[in-house]
Amino acid sequence: MASTTITKCPSPMKATSNGVFQGDSPLDYALPLAIVQICLVLVLTRVLAYLLSPLRQPRVIAEIIGGILLGPSALGRNQKYLNAIFPPRSLTVLDTLANFGLLFFLFLVGIELDPGYLRRTGKKALIIALAGISLPFTLGIGTSCVLRGTIAKGVSQGPFLIFMGISLSITAFPVLARILAELKLLTTDVGQMAMSAAAINDVAAWILLALAISLSGASNSPLISVWVLLCGTGFVLLCLVIGPPIFNWMDKRCAEGEPVDELYVCATLGAVLAAGFITDTIGIHALFGAFVLGVLVPKEGPFSGALVVKVEDLVSGLFLPLYFVSSGLKTNIATIQGAQSWGLLVLVIFTSCFGKIVGTTLVSLLCKMPVQEAVMLGFLMNTKGLVELIVLNIGKDRGVLNDQTFAIIVLMALVTTFITTPIVVSVYKPAKLATTEYKHRTIERKDTSKQLRILTCFHSTRSLPTMINLIEASRGTAKKGLRVYAMHLMELSERSSAILMVHKARKNGLPFWKKREVSDTNQIVVVFETFEHLSKVSIRPTTAISPMNSMHEDIIAGAEGKRVAMIILPFHKRQRIDGHFVTTRDDLRHVNRRVLQHAPCSVGILVDRGLGGASHVSASNVDFQVTILFFGGHDDREALAYGMRMAEHPGINLLVVRFLVDPEVAGRSVTLDIDQTYSPEAQSKDEELLTDLKHNMSKNDSIKYEEKLVKDGAGTTELIRAYKRCNLFLVGRMSEGQVVLALDIKSDCPELGPLGNLLTCSEFSTTASVLVVQQYQSELSQDSINSLKDGELTEGNSDSD
Repeated sequence: MASTTITKCPSPMKATSNGVFQGDSPLDYALPLAIVQICLVLVLTRVLAYLLSPLRQPRVIAEIIGGILLGPSALGRNQKYLNAIFPPRSLTVLDTLANFGLLFFLFLVGIELDPGYLRRTGKKALIIALAGISLPFTLGIGTSCVLRGTIAKGVSQGPFLIFMGISLSITAFPVLARILAELKLLTTDVGQMAMSAAAINDVAAWILLALAISLSGASNSPLISVWVLLCGTGFVLLCLVIGPPIFNWMDKRCAEGEPVDELYVCATLGAVLAAGFITDTIGIHALFGAFVLGVLVPKEGPFSGALVVKVEDLVSGLFLPLYFVSSGLKTNIATIQGAQSWGLLVLVIFTSCFGKIVGTTLVSLLCKMPVQEAVMLGFLMNTKGLVELIVLNIGKDRGVLNDQTFAIIVLMALVTTFITTPIVVSVYKPAKLATTEYKHRTIERKDTSKQLRILTCFHSTRSLPTMINLIEASRGTAKKGLRVYAMHLMELSERSSAILMVHKARKNGLPFWKKREVSDTNQIVVVFETFEHLSKVSIRPTTAISPMNSMHEDIIAGAEGKRVAMIILPFHKRQRIDGHFVTTRDDLRHVNRRVLQHAPCSVGILVDRGLGGASHVSASNVDFQVTILFFGGHDDREALAYGMRMAEHPGINLLVVRFLVDPEVAGRSVTLDIDQTYSPEAQSKDEELLTDLKHNMSKNDSIKYEEKLVKDGAGTTELIRAYKRCNLFLVGRMSEGQVVLALDIKSDCPELGPLGNLLTCSEFSTTASVLVVQQYQSELSQDSINSLKDGELTEGNSDSD
């Protein structure tokens, strides 16, 4: 008599444990185990992203690799680890959380995709996109025949052909947008063409995926597939009729700069879940409903931005990485064994790259694009990403792809995306922007009647009042005129809101300058437009979106393109209520240093202590005391020239204090060293500018001039403290001469120079803002360069302590 073996199914996991003191292991319960899984995923993916950042790889690469490492391909080879951290009975909870996060992430992707952008794409982009889909799709079908004859025997032919075709022909629109923005190619012709073609490709891929899902159902009846497609089409049409009017009504009731009503956000997120339920009920997949609703959200108003801010950090940072782990647990590279399997992997990678690159390149050449740009466009269109994984996971869950085929295509997606950035950087060598030759790169000039152009930069609205009051003080006389370019510096990150900013700005990668005829509800633009109407200053707002490590390039390019005489940067620290300075972001310090080293004009760093208070001071109410501490040299002359410009404003009182060595100690090398860089020529120019100042004093009662004799550094510091009662200090960054060398000042921020550090240190009690000025030189002095390099070394040592 045969014995009957009874297999006992594992009991479902309870949500929470009673604690280790009562004998419960947290890893046997759903919630604590999910917390461990999420923390493990976050740590690993962030570490990998940091390690890959020098290679300029998108974060999706780190997340795919992290998922594979946590799965059976690497760490999962240890069964104890796999059964403890990712036991089979926990995978349902893990997949549910992952798909929940993916549902809302696809909603964000839909918000990123602007249908208006698709309508504006020309025939050339449409032809290139179709060619970039058709050839790899055809080759994918051919490759699927080879796979079905070897490692994928017995799979359903129709769905397998379509899934393989989609896998090889898809382009990851969000990943491509970030690569283009980071490489500063979005404003180039090839970048705009890639974005247009990728957007069309993305929509086509979703349509093909819907077709593949409808064909891969459990039923073999073609009638069922037809019903699925018809119901899916009906759902999209219904959304097109109902969605836009409701979203537009919500958007109109949201004021720029004001918090969005919580009811609108909750209603929209609820609609996303409902749309996901409907499409899942139809049999297409819950992701489609969320994506369609995201596409219908209006892109221009504040509503879309509010939705992204509410959702993106939790979804992108916490839940979405779980989807990559879910994919990694299904990916077992060990299944790729033998020469045949590895040969098939090479075949799939070659077919994918050949189809995308050759198909896109040939059609681009037929559209009369340059060879170099056509080749680069082909590589860009070969970018894979999250959508590729979604396609593969759906195919795996529906039994269309087996373990070996799944692993091969995941590796193909990883390789093709990994090679994109390095190859594009090596292939695309654009002619560098011709160095713009212009005369007035400094404020100090012989002909002061010409219009002054300044580029002011800011990271947040906190510094706007001081910046506007400084502009007001700088406007001079009506005859001379002042033109200001106000650049809002925004960081390009992996967040969805970063790409949303790209769409709103229309152009970026390089600064996007606001056209006057375009109306804008952006509160920053409104502030500058209001100030322009109230003053006699011409202001052009601008937005620059780029990673922190290349933000200085946008500033420099903007300054050179607009032929400005000075760039004014915000200090990387802000003042607390108690008067001490705290670092806002250390990255901003590196931006300032790079601009100081490579700027095509003079540079000023503004240390904000609330010049004029927390609001704009009207021209008739301006009453500022500006103090210039003059020691000598290029930078001090630039500060003096700027101060003389300010003194033309009726509300500015200018005090120039010149520090000279007391004749009693002038010859003592023990007390004061002779500065070899302070040449007789520099001294002559100092005297010449001071003569002009004294000439202006005879015509302007608001200018005062004093000379102070000093014997040592301590005496100089005490004298400077006597002038702390003012609104603004103007100083040179690298003052020259014997006096300044005697100052023994700890240089925490070398970009400010010795005087800037003295005026911003905690021991120097003042409410005055400080503008530290560096005059443009075709080649910076070695002392100036060394101070910036030494600062980086000092900072690195302090960070490591």
